[in-house]
Amino acid sequence: MRYSAFLLSVIAAGAVQAQEAADAVAPEGAAATVAQNFAEISPQVAAALEAKAAGRPVSADNWMVAAANPLAVNAGAKVLRAGGTAADAMVAVQSVLGLVEPQSSGLGGGAFLVWYDAATGEVTTLDGRETAPLAATPRLFQDENGEPMKFFDAVVGGRSVGTPGTPALLEAAHRKWGRANWTGLFDDAIALAEGGFAVSPRLAGLIARDAERLSRWPDTAAYFLPGGAPLAEGSTLTNPAYAETLRHLATNGAQGFYTGPVAEAITQAVRGAEGNPGLLSAMDLALYEVKERPAVCVTYRAFEACGMGPPSSGALTVGQILGTLGGYDLAALGADSTEAWRLIGDASRLAFADRGRYMADSDFVPVPTKGLVEPTYLAERATLLSGSTALDEVAPGNPTFDHALNLADDESIEFPSTSHISIVDQYGNVLSMTTTIENGFGSRVMAAGFLLNNELTDFSFRTHRDGVPIANRLEPGKRPRSSMAPTIVLKDGKPALAVGSPGGSRIIGYVAKTIIAWADWGMDVQQAVNLPHLVNRFGTYDLEAGTEATAFEQPLAALGFEVNTRDLTSGLHVIEIGDGLKGAADPRREGIALGE
Repeated sequence: MRYSAFLLSVIAAGAVQAQEAADAVAPEGAAATVAQNFAEISPQVAAALEAKAAGRPVSADNWMVAAANPLAVNAGAKVLRAGGTAADAMVAVQSVLGLVEPQSSGLGGGAFLVWYDAATGEVTTLDGRETAPLAATPRLFQDENGEPMKFFDAVVGGRSVGTPGTPALLEAAHRKWGRANWTGLFDDAIALAEGGFAVSPRLAGLIARDAERLSRWPDTAAYFLPGGAPLAEGSTLTNPAYAETLRHLATNGAQGFYTGPVAEAITQAVRGAEGNPGLLSAMDLALYEVKERPAVCVTYRAFEACGMGPPSSGALTVGQILGTLGGYDLAALGADSTEAWRLIGDASRLAFADRGRYMADSDFVPVPTKGLVEPTYLAERATLLSGSTALDEVAPGNPTFDHALNLADDESIEFPSTSHISIVDQYGNVLSMTTTIENGFGSRVMAAGFLLNNELTDFSFRTHRDGVPIANRLEPGKRPRSSMAPTIVLKDGKPALAVGSPGGSRIIGYVAKTIIAWADWGMDVQQAVNLPHLVNRFGTYDLEAGTEATAFEQPLAALGFEVNTRDLTSGLHVIEIGDGLKGAADPRREGIALGE
């Protein structure tokens, strides 16, 4: 594994390199902290990477954390080891991820969190999704003729930036479920920001690929393209501005982000984005609120899969896929069966048809949430799969609904990026959180040391189709629909699995496949994560290039599917909870699972 060699070389030389960088730029004490990070991380990371490379899950007895970068995982592990909860560890993990994996998530974005509380046995979800500025209009992404803008013309700049929700979510989760001192949860991220960290191969490659867009904004270009050249793999990167923002958060809580100098830097960057300014205001930031929402749970076999409801389409669509397949014996068919993948692919198509018609921010648009996952409705949809070939046509169904149904199909674009965190603490609490700034590098606009999201482009650029309104149209204060699907699977009311992934609208397929592989095909969590991807959303069956999935190309085509072979870069992070803990990190990315 290329990253294993890179990381192990960093570990070997890391303490010296970090010490030199820290001595140059960090305040007293930070250098020792950075050196300590590398000293502590090496044996655990080496073992985790070895297990991942061998296709084995990581085992633990007391606690576990799985996330997209070893430095972030190590920060969370230190919190758990010291007696912190999964909520405490999440704050530390997210703070580091925003620094070392800035293209995927961070303070300038939003997140959905699913929590199982060991003391009460309840599943709770927190909605930290971004909101549209109050000054935004439904035609924000249309030209003078009312036609949708080109996607990247809308994305790059301030126009696409919604009110960030992640900082408020960190505080809300800590207040509800935290035990550790809030201030100390940012220590690792601050030390790394000031002392420096080694740029990973993935980050370096993505910067080089996106250099033209990153170069359009001075602060962004200065950070990612110093001297006009993309940051090189292994180079040491510092971010004192990010450290200062974290200090505002540590000292003043979320208020230190949504008001004061950080908020001013955000609004100035958004509104001052020359050529494509945005509408985000100080009022939008000051009014932002995290919302606690009821979990959406669907029965599948002996399990119950629980996740985030609207404005996420994740739990509903994953739930529809699983619920529609409940009457089919996937276990008997097995993972090598074309028939199994026919069923999974067309179940997904049916679910995505409902997603496009009905799912949006339920604070603005009535959503038939209960009807979409009602067992009799899913059984009715399942009868459509009773043939032996791909469905010729797929249309939305008619779920039970207490409102008139008169909505048009959506056509919003959701490109893959994002990150996922799964954590189990020693108290039995379980956290599954998917976090994002949407497209890779978000809006490409940077403020106060972090990138700002482009989440507003998750809305439909069109408002109506043939005079019929689209549920996911943009409206002031509304939260755009998401495919993020953080999930906790229960058995007999107890947590059995925490799972989630990045990947745009393909997140839904990645999560559903992993649950099926684990629940039906008897795979351990690492095998389920490693299993090649076959994803069907809108009719085309995407097969993961360079894997055994390509063997299904001709068989699926013979059944009537349009087939496309392509890279499918998920970032699944999964923890199984049973007799001990077993963790898995996606080999397609740089993450690991650690536990004790």
